[in-house]
Parts: sequence; structure tokens; C-alpha cells
Amino acid sequence: MDKLDRDILAVLQTDARISLQELSKRVGLSSSPCWTRIRRMEESGVIEGYTVRVNPQAVNLAETVIVQVTLDSHSDEALFAFGRALADIPEVLEALLVSGDYDYILRIAVSDTRDYERLLRERLYKIPGLRHSKSSFVLRSLKQSPLPLHR
Repeated sequence: MDKLDRDILAVLQTDARISLQELSKRVGLSSSPCWTRIRRMEESGVIEGYTVRVNPQAVNLAETVIVQVTLDSHSDEALFAFGRALADIPEVLEALLVSGDYDYILRIAVSDTRDYERLLRERLYKIPGLRHSKSSFVLRSLKQSPLPLHR
């Protein structure tokens, strides 16, 4: 990856719907080589896909909960089973295996505290091997950034 690839990625991270002509203009390439670079990055897995940011309030999922989880076991089977269980819970937006006092950090989207309580009772607490969890409601997001490609 060179500077032009990073420039293309930086623009696409902020506006994935930009036209090829506008993208080419912003990075200083003609359309054909720009498109070739995009396709190459898609095929090699640098670009994993394109998404839409949805306003959580508009779809009644305004609350974000960060959950720290500890498991009973750290065997490959236990970690795989936990990951499989999380994959079946659509409210779990992100699951990170971490170092430190907890095994995982989960980012969960719910409509309100009652919805979160339901999720705990009906889904999370029913996952075998979950020993302990600690929840924190996000009060406000101070920063959401694309990857820092120009360091």
C-alpha cells in the first residue's frame, strides 16, 4: 500500500458513496487507475465492505451498553462456544477478546434499561460458562473516528 491507496481509503472511510470521478479528483488520479486500486484493495481484503451508519435513536436503539465479561474457562472450546452464542444475539454489536481483569468487552445496542434487563435475563445470562459481567451505560459518545491512515 502506498500513499495513494491510503488517500483513497481515507476518503472512502468518510464517504463510501462518493462518485469515482470525485474520489479520483480528490486523490489526484484519473478514474481508471483509481478504480483499479479500489478493486485490488477489495480483492486483497483491505476493504472489507461498505456499510451505512444508522442513527440509533431513529430505530429505537438509543442506548449503548459496554459489558465486561469473565468466563469460567479459557479453553479453545469455551471461547469458541462463547463466540458462537454471541453471534446469535443481534444486540451485541461488537465483541472484543481483551487482556486484563476481564476476558471480553461487548458493545450492545438496546432501546432502554428495561430492554437491557430483558437481554441479560433472556440471552446473556443463559450463555454457559459466563462467570461474571459488569455493565456500563454510555452517556455520550465523544469521538468516533475512521482509522488514522495518515500518521
